[in-house]
Formats: sequence, C-alpha cells, structure tokens
Amino acid sequence: MPHAAPHPPSIADPLACLAVRATAWADPVAVGAAFADETYGCVLLSAEGWSYVLRRPDAVSEDSLDLAGLLGPPQPPTDGPPFLGGVVGLAGYELGAVLEPTTPQARDGVWPDLTLLRYPALLAFHADRRRALAIGRGPDPRAAAAAADFALSWLDAPRPPSRRDVLAASVELSVTDDAHAAAVAQTVARIAAGEIFQANLARAWRGRLEADVTPYDLFRRLAASSAAGYAAWLRLPGRALVSNSPERFLSVRPGEGGLWAETWPIKGTRPRGADPASDAALAAELAASDKDRAENLMIVDLMRNDLARVSEPGTVSVPAFAAVRSYANVHHLVSTVRARLAPDKSAWDAFLAAFPPGSVTGAPKLQAMRVIADHEAPRGPYCGSLFWAGVDGALEASVLIRTVALVEELTENPAGWAFEARAGGGVVADSDPVAETDETTAKIGAILKALTEPAADAPR
Repeated sequence: MPHAAPHPPSIADPLACLAVRATAWADPVAVGAAFADETYGCVLLSAEGWSYVLRRPDAVSEDSLDLAGLLGPPQPPTDGPPFLGGVVGLAGYELGAVLEPTTPQARDGVWPDLTLLRYPALLAFHADRRRALAIGRGPDPRAAAAAADFALSWLDAPRPPSRRDVLAASVELSVTDDAHAAAVAQTVARIAAGEIFQANLARAWRGRLEADVTPYDLFRRLAASSAAGYAAWLRLPGRALVSNSPERFLSVRPGEGGLWAETWPIKGTRPRGADPASDAALAAELAASDKDRAENLMIVDLMRNDLARVSEPGTVSVPAFAAVRSYANVHHLVSTVRARLAPDKSAWDAFLAAFPPGSVTGAPKLQAMRVIADHEAPRGPYCGSLFWAGVDGALEASVLIRTVALVEELTENPAGWAFEARAGGGVVADSDPVAETDETTAKIGAILKALTEPAADAPR
C-alpha cells in the first residue's frame, strides 16, 4: 500500500495545483548524474520530445493496482510538456500473471510485479527547442511553488564526469547458441501442431559491473553512444534499471471526443549494414520480407483486439503498417494501432487490458506466455513496461526491451552490481533457428558494446 517516502519535501495528494518555472536548458543525462546513487532517482529520455529528471517521490506503492488513488481526481489538460507531474511506474512482465491468473505464476523474488512512484517535483527538457522547465505540484499553490523551486535547485548540484573505461568485470551468455536454437526449433514444432501462431523467445547475458561502476555509468554510456526513443534510468532500493528501448507500448492523450490510445508494435528485424549501400539493402530486404510482415501483422491484430476491449466501437485503426525504422544496431518493422477509449475507461484501464505487450509475448497471448515460461526463467522487468501517468489522464509507456536489470550485491567481496540483459525475437512457423539466434545477438549488440568497450564518444 502507499506509504510516505523518507525524504522531504513531502507533498500530500491530491496534486491539484501546478507551478512551472522556466530555466536554462541543460543535458538531462548530465543533470541526473548528480543523483546517480539516490534511491528513486529517475531519468526518462525522448529522442524526439520532452525528457524528464525526477527525484524524491512523496508516495511509493508496491504491488497495488490503485494508480487512481495516487493521482487523485483528474485535472484538466494544461499547456506544456505532456507530463506535468504524477506517477512513474515499473510493471514487471509477471504482472501479467496477476491480471490473468491462468498464466505462469513464477517470480524471481527480486523485482515486484508493480512499483508506482508519485513525483510532485521534476525537471522537463526539450533538446530541439532548447527549453527547460521546473515543475511542481501540490494541494495548494504554495506547496506547488515549493516543489518547483526544489526542482530548480537540482541544476546546481555537482555533476561527476563520464567514465571512459570498461564498465563490466564479466559478461556470460546464459544460454548457448545451440541451446537457444533448439528452443526455437521446439517452438516451431508447437506452432506446426497448432498450439500457437507465434511466441517471443529470449535469452540472457549476465555479469557484474566493475566494483566502482554504477548503473548510471552504463545509462550515461548508452545515452551518449546509441540513445533510443525510450531510454530510461530508475533507481530502486538495491536495484536499478537501465533501458535503451526503442519501443512504445502505449501512449494515451486527451483528444477530440475523449482519450486516444496509440501503440507501436515492433516485429521484424535486420542488423545494420557496415556501409550505406549494405545498410540500405538490409532495410529494403526487411521491407520486402513476407515472413516479417506476417509476423508484424499477427501482433497488430493482437494489439487491435486488446485495445478494442476498452475502446469505442469502430475507432480502432492502423494508421501505419510495417514501416521500416532504423536504430543504432538494427532495422525494425514498426506499425501503429490507434483507438479512442470508451467514455468510462481510463489510460490505466487501457494499459492493464493490453499488458503484457503483445510484441514480446506472441499469439494467442496467454498460450504464448505459457510456451515462454517453458524455456525462460521469470523475466522480471524485461518485456514489462516503464511508464508515466499524468494527472490529466495521459500516459506514456515503453516496452522494456534493450534493458539491463541490475541488483546490488552487498555481500560480495568486493560489493557491486550484478546485471542481466535479455534479447529475443518472435518465432513463427517458418523461423530458422540459427537466424533467430543470430537476431538476439544483433539486438544485444549496443548494450554489450557499452559494457565491454571503453567509451569512444565525448563525455556526457
């Protein structure tokens, strides 16, 4: 249940009042570095819009679905960044077992299914516009102003320099190429038997950071070398999350006639080429691949069905299908599914109806999750979602792929951080086990490079 966070200022719910202070633009990754060891510190990056630095929530909730209780009564939309204070949440993949008890129930014993953090103070940054705002919320104007002033003070904190040395002391592959290929082959056989149409199988890379390296050092390295559209860092007690995800799970915004939800399922992958000609050829190959387009279509249909459960009839559409988008290490096929929520449904209703994301489960979703559980240990944050939920009913959620989950090991000598990063892919009827295994290696490439090679870019 919600409880008071141990740090001032403590601002009670509801977050009815808003205060905004304009300030000089700064790099949000550098600003967040000043608080790299602070529990509940959070940075949410966007490649195209607003990024956020958040500290010291005034309420923390674990394993409770009562998001509305933390946000308080809905507030009308306000001009400014999409997120003007509210809740940041981390939903582990196994939250799906809470929402649908017939799915596997195993847990890793480390990560809660759901963590909700209410932040009344934050900094918002827009790189293209060179804008920065300090934002505060509270039950009255005075409390909101105090929260905004508190956020302004973060800009004066000393920022340590970026590390340029190797970050990982060790990295080991948990499942060999042959073993993963065998798991893919078994899944193809289950598809041929009519059990499922598709399942997303992943494997893990595990290791330890060097003794004096922090999770934020890894986040900073990735942000400098290959920042993705939903990159993020979150520090929890004894745990940390570093995400370099390119994938939107769900976006909900107020619009004409109510709340509009949009999701970007990703299915279909090719590595980046070594030169412009080979890179363009690989992108064209992906665009023309019947297999990859069919794989994408299965997930589009799944997401259409998920959103239809909470949307007004006739409003679910697919504005874009299987468009090629290029990222640091790979090309992907990305589609867009959009719908207007029913008048009695909230963004949180839409999130729960569609969770876990279909692009990282398969179809039919529940049976695909059972197949995944036959081959993988509990996923924890991987393939879950990191999201923010605003007081105006808006929500933005990522799919936690390209993500590193870290656990502090204080009993080890020396003490330090253990990490796990997984990569997977959708297995369909005509999947080649070797190609699917190679795809996982391509997808993890940017993270492994950040862990095992010295920094090549200027400090951030």
